[in-house]
Amino acid sequence: MKRSGPLFTLLAGLVVGLFMLSLNATTGEKTTSSSVEQSPSTKASPSPTPTKTTPPPSPSPSKVPVPNADYAGRTDDDSSAIAVSLRDGRAIAYFCDGRDKESWLKGDVEDDGTMKLTAKDGSKLNGTLKEGKRISGTVDIGGGHYTFTADKAIKPSGLYRATATVRDAKFDGGWIVLKDGSQVGILKKDGKPSPAPEIDPETGVVTVDGQQLTARPVTP
Repeated sequence: MKRSGPLFTLLAGLVVGLFMLSLNATTGEKTTSSSVEQSPSTKASPSPTPTKTTPPPSPSPSKVPVPNADYAGRTDDDSSAIAVSLRDGRAIAYFCDGRDKESWLKGDVEDDGTMKLTAKDGSKLNGTLKEGKRISGTVDIGGGHYTFTADKAIKPSGLYRATATVRDAKFDGGWIVLKDGSQVGILKKDGKPSPAPEIDPETGVVTVDGQQLTARPVTP
């Protein structure tokens, strides 16, 4: 019995030693695993969003102004003549039957060549410039309705006017020189109309009551 005491003591010490060794090993694994830094999971970089290229807006077509020019012609019934002068988007027109009916009309010309001209006496002209070669339209004057075509004029064809005072009488004359050289005009003396004498188409000179006057081209 005396010998078994030390043996038990030795066995007990061995068991305790094994237990402590096992405990240290377990603690060391936990410490090591806890000291390892967790690396974040690697994420794939997102692909760049393609940039949408917007084409520049196409330039709007520039407006082409109505060219400056003169036009002269006759009404479709051949009873009267008409001339139109265009300058910088403005128009002046003269309607004349060569006897006692006339009217001066004014107004704007649109970019598409259309025009609506009016006169102080209430007359109206509605016309359209076609391909820069002619003006076609209508004139309403004194209760009458006239259709007309006026071709592009080449000097001396065109529209002329003269105003003057001769021996205390006031004269106001308008002339349309057509492309065939013929003239249609009215000369008013103190407001009374009568057929106008012909002008010199090269100089515009006309003789009225023994006095020379000069008719000049009319523009707006």
